[in-house]
Amino acid sequence: MNYDTVEAAEFGRSLTGIGLNLLVRDVTVQISFLETVFELKAHQPSKDFAIISYGSQLFQLHSDGTYHSNPLLGLVPEMPPRGGGLEIRLYESDPDLAEARATAAGYTILQAPTDKPHGLREAYILCDNGYAWVPSRPI
Repeated sequence: MNYDTVEAAEFGRSLTGIGLNLLVRDVTVQISFLETVFELKAHQPSKDFAIISYGSQLFQLHSDGTYHSNPLLGLVPEMPPRGGGLEIRLYESDPDLAEARATAAGYTILQAPTDKPHGLREAYILCDNGYAWVPSRPI
């Protein structure tokens, strides 16, 4: 499937397994974070929506405005941290490289790359929407 040209209905019918959809204030800003820090690919980027690919996995970004009739919007806090308590783990991303890119771009590092007892080297990077992104690699 070509994610750059697929129609919404066809894309929706193709989704299986578990889906991740992040509600963000500004899709363009979130895409910039994901491309800069993790070199992720945005498909069909607009001010309201994007399909994001991470290897063979997908997730979606939606702006607040697209959720005007969705019951979830009433639960989203006006002030950060929007994503408090959520870790988005990218198990095939180099935490040292991601942390260096994030630092250079001025993003918040919650934890520098650290070897953990559960066998992973991880960093915690906060995006502008308050989501904690955790690039991880086996030690």
